[in-house]
Amino acid sequence: MRTFSALLSLLPLAIAAANPLATSSATFQVHELRAAAPSEFTEIGPASPETTLSLRLALAQNDANGLVDAVYRVSDPDSPSYGQYLSKDEVEAFVAPQSASVDAVNAWLRENGLNATPLSPAGDWLGIQLPVSKANDMFKANFSIFRHTATGTEAVRTLAYSLPEALQGHVDLVHPTVSFPVPFARSAASAQPENTTTYHKAVRRDLASVCANGTIPACLQELYQIPLTPAVNKENQLGVTGFFGNSAHYAWLETFLETYRPDMDPATNFSVVGIDGGSNDQDAPSVSEGELDIQYTVGLATNVPVTYYFIGVHNQDGDLDGFLDEANVLLALDQPPQVLTTSYAFSESTLSFALTDKLCQAYAQLSARGTTILYASGDSGVGCAPDNRTNFEPTFPSNCPFVTSVGGTQSFSPEEAWTGSSGGFSNYYARPSYQDSAVSSYLSKHGDVNQGRFNASGRAFPDIAAKADNFVIYEAGIFFHIQGTSAASPTVASIIALINDRLASKGRPPLGFLNPWLYKEGYKAFTDINTGNSSVRCSQNDTLRGFEAVDGWDPVTGLGTPRFDKLLDLLNL
Repeated sequence: MRTFSALLSLLPLAIAAANPLATSSATFQVHELRAAAPSEFTEIGPASPETTLSLRLALAQNDANGLVDAVYRVSDPDSPSYGQYLSKDEVEAFVAPQSASVDAVNAWLRENGLNATPLSPAGDWLGIQLPVSKANDMFKANFSIFRHTATGTEAVRTLAYSLPEALQGHVDLVHPTVSFPVPFARSAASAQPENTTTYHKAVRRDLASVCANGTIPACLQELYQIPLTPAVNKENQLGVTGFFGNSAHYAWLETFLETYRPDMDPATNFSVVGIDGGSNDQDAPSVSEGELDIQYTVGLATNVPVTYYFIGVHNQDGDLDGFLDEANVLLALDQPPQVLTTSYAFSESTLSFALTDKLCQAYAQLSARGTTILYASGDSGVGCAPDNRTNFEPTFPSNCPFVTSVGGTQSFSPEEAWTGSSGGFSNYYARPSYQDSAVSSYLSKHGDVNQGRFNASGRAFPDIAAKADNFVIYEAGIFFHIQGTSAASPTVASIIALINDRLASKGRPPLGFLNPWLYKEGYKAFTDINTGNSSVRCSQNDTLRGFEAVDGWDPVTGLGTPRFDKLLDLLNL
C-alpha cells in the first residue's frame, strides 16, 4: 500500500489528568512544536488576550492511504482501471473524517463554548474563531506576535501547542500555529520593453524566423508542433491560478491575440471565478504574471475554455495563501477542470510538513478525479536553504508526488536548460516509485556532484520542462519580455488541454495525473535536453552552484520538453 510520507511525530507530554474533554482538567499531549521562530522573524511579545484568531482544524481522514492507492490505479497505464477516474462522492468517501472523530472534536468545542464551520467539501477541515486567551488555554499554547524583519509584517503564532489526549488520532493539525507566513516566489518581468509592434501571420515558418525576436505563440507552435486547429469540446476545461495583484486584462488580451493570433477571434475571452474575495479588477494596480498566464493559455490552447481562478486576500487556509482554498473550491465542483496550471511556489522548509502534506493530499484528490495539476518549479535554481547556506532548497508544491513540476529551458535550435530553472530533491517526500528508474539512473552517473547538499532519496523534480525565456506579453500599451518557469507551466498546460480535446473527440478520458504515464511511456514524446545548467549564488561571496542538464532525466529539465505531434502518435490519436 502506498502511503503519504510523514516526517513529523507527535511528542507525548502529559500536562494534566482527569475529564477527557474538559480543557481545564484533560490530559494533554504536545502535538506540534518548533525550537525557535524562523530566522527572518523576531518575537515582539505576547499577543493581546482579546485578539481574535481564526484557526483551522484538520480532522483525520477516513482512508488517506486508500485514496493514494486509488490515484495510482487510475493513473498507471498498466492498470486495468487506467483513466477510470473517481467521482466527487467516491473521493469524499476516502477523505471524510469518521463519525467518531467528528463527534469527539465537536464535543470538545462545545465544552469550550465554540462552534465550528466546515471549510472543505468532505468536512475534513473545520474553522473556529476565538480570542487569544481562550486559544492559549485550549491548546496550552503561548500565542505571541512575531515580526518579519524584511517586510515588517506581523503575525500571531506559537512555537508549540497541545491537544487533549482524547483528540489524539482525531485531529491531524491546528493551523496557523507553528508555521510562519513567508511570501511565495513569483516570476518577474525584465525591465526592457519592446517598443515596436509586429503583426505575425498564423502560418508555419522556420524556427529561426519565428523565435528570433522573442518567444511568441508562433515560436512555441513551431518548436513544440502545437496545432492552430481549434478545440471543439466545451466540457474540456483549462484552469489558471491567479492571485491578488495579478489581474489579467481583457483589452490587453485582445491586443495580444490581434498581434500574435490573427487567425483567432480577438474577442476570445476567459471566465473568472473569485476565491477568498478575489476579483479580476481591471482598474487595480497589477503586475505581469496574470497577463502572461492568460495570454499564453488563451493564445495557445486555441478555443479551449479557460477559467482564471483568482484568489483574494481573505484566505481561509492561513499560511497556504489560498492554495488550499482553491483546491477545496475545485473539489466542490461536480466536474473540476481537466488541467490546472499554477505559476507560484514556496520554499519547502518555510512550511511544516504537516501543513504542506494537507495541500498535497488535496491534489491527490483532484488527481483521482482526473485533473492534471501543473506547477512551475521555480526560478531560483537549486535554491538556498535558509538554515544552511551550503544546502540546496527544494520548492513546494513541486515536491508533492501528485503534481507535475515544470522546469524551464532557454534558446532554441537547440533548447538548453534555463539557468533559473528550479529543481532538486525533496526533504519532505520520499521518491515515488514511478521515478525510481529514471532518477536512480541519474544518481548512479551524476550523484557525486553536489553530494551532501541534497537528499538523494527524496522526490525529484522537475518532471518535465518547456521554454522559459524571452516571452513577449502585452501590457498597458507596451510589449514586454518576461522570463521564468511561470511561462513554461502555462505552455505545457495548453498542450495537455489540446491533447485532452483530441481524446474527448475519440470518447476517451483526459490524461489526468501525468507522472506515472510520463515516466513509463510519455517521455518518448519529449525532447531530452542535455546541455546547460541551473545556477544560483546564495551569498555575495558564494560560488555559483547548480545541476547540469544531462542525457535522460535531470533536476533542471526533467524528462525534457513536449512535442505535440509525438504525443498524438504515442496516444494513437
